[in-house]
Amino acid sequence: MSETEVTPQVWDRLLAIRQGTACNCCGNWTAGERAALRLYAPLARRDLGPVAVGQIGQSLDGRVATVAGDARDVSGKDGLAHLHRMRALVDGVIIGIRTVLHDSPRLTVRLCEGRNPARIVIDPRGRLPEDAPVLRDDGSRRIVVQSVDRTWPAGITVIRLPSNDGQIDPGEIMTALRSDGLQNLLVEGGGLTIAGFLEAGLLSRLQVAISPLLIGAGPQGLTLQNPAEKLSDAIRPSMQTFLLGSDVVFDCGLVPEAMQATRPMHPATDSWKLEARR
Repeated sequence: MSETEVTPQVWDRLLAIRQGTACNCCGNWTAGERAALRLYAPLARRDLGPVAVGQIGQSLDGRVATVAGDARDVSGKDGLAHLHRMRALVDGVIIGIRTVLHDSPRLTVRLCEGRNPARIVIDPRGRLPEDAPVLRDDGSRRIVVQSVDRTWPAGITVIRLPSNDGQIDPGEIMTALRSDGLQNLLVEGGGLTIAGFLEAGLLSRLQVAISPLLIGAGPQGLTLQNPAEKLSDAIRPSMQTFLLGSDVVFDCGLVPEAMQATRPMHPATDSWKLEARR
């Protein structure tokens, strides 16, 4: 497990990587800073093609909320900071309508430097309130993916797609968003939405942030509609683990390109030559 240190210098480098003006390898970094670059650079990079990452914050026993629905402090302060960093590095954040109605998220970047991503709500039946915090006009793009014929105030983009039994195909959503210029995407919640993109094979990576608490009961972080019946058929991602203060992040690569994204960008470095020989 890598103890991760996100120093101001590391974060400045990551924002520069996002802008395409820096690499993730050159520099005199500590072990903790290099761990931070391995964790965040795959989201920041724009040279390896589109990336879609799912993120779940949960307890040690795999819960995302209590039975009563209290989910506010499932992630520790470092886990929350991690989520805000992810938002700052992607082009857009996707959530489902249930998450909006239950948690009233803002999906903004507040715990680190960086600009707010586009905010995308999947709302097949048009239940999203116009005064939801996620739709506040702060200059960032606001996108609603729906199946019904509902109009919205100026400034809100509508992507209309067909639904089947109240569900919009994740592949069609991803295609529409990529066609609209959103390449690096974070699927933030809830668990059903993340599971839908995962089962459709649309996620490059899945990050599971574990907070040190035991809830005992309540909704689980991730439940697949088509779970494996045999362990030999289970999803077995490549994985790195990172200690982020109060939380532990399991960074799971779901496609071969996921591990390539963690490697140094600059081909002239000794570290790149070492990786190439392995």
